[in-house]
Amino acid sequence: MNLGSRNKIKIEGGTASMTDLVFLLLIFFIIISLTASNNHTPVDLPKPSEDLSPVQDPVSTTVVITKENQYFLSPGENPEQARTFEQIKGTVAAEVAKSGKMKLKIAGHKEASYEAVFNVLALAQANGWEPVLAYQK
Repeated sequence: MNLGSRNKIKIEGGTASMTDLVFLLLIFFIIISLTASNNHTPVDLPKPSEDLSPVQDPVSTTVVITKENQYFLSPGENPEQARTFEQIKGTVAAEVAKSGKMKLKIAGHKEASYEAVFNVLALAQANGWEPVLAYQK
């Protein structure tokens, strides 16, 4: 008596549908890449005008942040006179009021902490001053 099954299950899978899917994805990505790489997109740029002066209004009050996260005003103070943020807040407000401009220039050492810079930015925002960040290329 033979109890084995007579129906054999085929193990290999059909690859025709997989080939169709890969072909459709290939066509899709080719079309997308061609439309995305179109370098002929028109851009409306502003035209230069003659009435703009090339010289900007200089900012006279500058807070300099040292490597050790200490602050001093420039011009007028030396790096040896650097103080903490709490000590310099009143001096900065007086200098900005004395200059008559509502701008504050912030310059700092490249190793100064972000918190030290943000303290001065927050002071400028709280008083309605326009902060100007100084950096070197």
